Amino acid sequence: QVQLAESGGGLVQAGGSLRLSCAASGIIFRAYRMGWYRQAPGKQRELVALSPNIGVPNYADSVKGRFTLSRDNAKNTVYLQMNSLKPEDTAVYYCNVRIGTFDHWGQGTQVTVSS
Repeated sequence: QVQLAESGGGLVQAGGSLRLSCAASGIIFRAYRMGWYRQAPGKQRELVALSPNIGVPNYADSVKGRFTLSRDNAKNTVYLQMNSLKPEDTAVYYCNVRIGTFDHWGQGTQVTVSS
């Protein structure tokens, strides 16, 4: 059974930083692309960053240069370091892995950036 557990969200002032973590279980972690998505109130869920199992991550234009995705295959964990946070980054952040045609999601972690 695939399980994804996010942590690290919270309330931060604009310009601050947070580090999100997503611990995965039930999969051969190193074999899969891992992603971070976010959903703000009243908006659709959007891609933030993707980490391929091999290669460099890619990012949404809105977070390039501010967010960094990394993964530790030994710990089955993917991270999202978020710097220079803006109020528009406020959202619930979700970890994702696609296996075949099925998307697995964590429960999400709230990030709130105050101005």
